[in-house]
Amino acid sequence: MNTDVLLPTKENIDKVGRLLRDGQIAAIPTETVYGLAANALDGNSVKNIFSAKGRPMDNPLIVHISDFSQIEKFSLVSDIPEKAYMLTEKFWPGPLTIIMPKGSAVPNEVSAGLDTVAVRLPAHPVARAVIKAADRPLAAPSANTSGSPSPTSSAHVLHDLNGKIPAILDGGLCEVGVESTVVTLVGDCPTLLRPGGVTLEQLQTVIGKVNVSDAVLNKLRDGEKAESPGMKYKHYAPKANLILVRSDDDKYIKYVNAHSTALVGALCYDEDITELSVKCFPFGKKSDCAEQANRLFDALREIDRTNIQTVYGRCPDTHGMAMAVYNRLVRAAGFEVIELA
Repeated sequence: MNTDVLLPTKENIDKVGRLLRDGQIAAIPTETVYGLAANALDGNSVKNIFSAKGRPMDNPLIVHISDFSQIEKFSLVSDIPEKAYMLTEKFWPGPLTIIMPKGSAVPNEVSAGLDTVAVRLPAHPVARAVIKAADRPLAAPSANTSGSPSPTSSAHVLHDLNGKIPAILDGGLCEVGVESTVVTLVGDCPTLLRPGGVTLEQLQTVIGKVNVSDAVLNKLRDGEKAESPGMKYKHYAPKANLILVRSDDDKYIKYVNAHSTALVGALCYDEDITELSVKCFPFGKKSDCAEQANRLFDALREIDRTNIQTVYGRCPDTHGMAMAVYNRLVRAAGFEVIELA
């Protein structure tokens, strides 16, 4: 199979819409990361996503819509909680996914057998145009090989999935750079399952108390089922062994320099570059968490373009947008964190 990289003209958007309507899969841009899309109402089409990505079938997918009315039109949920209206009024279109009770039309391949479904209305105009052209809600996890860093450009998608999918719509670089925030409204209290472009603090200003799942910052417990994409043990990982270092600036620099060899690198802040004696993979300024999120996956992929074997990474805090960066980093590192007192 040849994979075509297409500019997002109306003709090409309509072409991809037809592919998806006919049961095929294709990569599309969103403001978060590129998604690998299929008709969310067709379980057989959705299976093609898992096959192309090498993704475990017990990992649920997010259903993308182009308009709020599609939730009821396509029977995606059985009940829309009041807090869903509050959140969507504030944050949709945008990088927020809401988990609600699953409707009758959603196949098990999308929900991984759960009785809930995750729904998002993306802000990227090309994503919404493709959904309209397909006239179907689209299931769309990140368009990458499962477990590897998520794709924030069409080039990343082509690297991972060339020959495995028919088409990629090139919508340029993704604005946010990490996957959407996921919050579940099923249960006694709203709970954050995955941090992203909408922060915990922003959610709380709209709907009040929001719990944070223990799996946001820690491993899933043995036997625990993933309620959301991005909760599995290891995600977003480069081929090199990534180890996070939690410390102040000076101790991080001294530690990394003490381990300097040609096979060691640093996933670091821009300000660290001049102080380090190893190959650096900067992912933003220390004070700018939004920039870190935007550049993180590209930096992780840059590591894979070298022969570096061990990378010592900066460890951000867990407030605001930094929580999303930490969440991706700690999973990319397989939860291996060095604490320097």
